[in-house]
Amino acid sequence: MKHADGVTVVSILGEDYSIKAPAGQEQALLDAASMLKAALADTKRKYPTLIGDRLLVLAAMNLCSQQIEMQKQHQAELERYQEQVNATVDVIAKTIHQA
Repeated sequence: MKHADGVTVVSILGEDYSIKAPAGQEQALLDAASMLKAALADTKRKYPTLIGDRLLVLAAMNLCSQQIEMQKQHQAELERYQEQVNATVDVIAKTIHQA
């Protein structure tokens, strides 16, 4: 739900939150709310007795751990690509010096 003043209302665990996203970031806000709702639903399936803050905290912790893992994978990929670039530069430099 969106109001005229750019404030978006998202409902999480039965509570409505009015949030104003920076200009151009409205879809990111909706995507984040959707991701949180999906994480809450998944956590609730795994731990059906959890409610309220405990459910929210566990879902948030799961999302944070996923983010940390993705950051580690991203860093490893960046390092691998940098090694490939360095190797390519070395080959080019050797080729130039041989010419």
